[in-house]
Amino acid sequence: MSWPVFGFAMPGPTEMIVVLVVCLLLFGAEKLPQLGKSLGGSMHAFKRGLHGEE
Repeated sequence: MSWPVFGFAMPGPTEMIVVLVVCLLLFGAEKLPQLGKSLGGSMHAFKRGLHGEE
């Protein structure tokens, strides 16, 4: 059982697989690594911004 976070339960393994398949169908296998790299860079920049680093 997942614990609620901000009123929403964390997705389980089945939901994560469904999300991954939908992303694969929408963007294609060639674009997924680019999307992952872009998302990771954005998260890194966001965390730096929260800590006030330049």
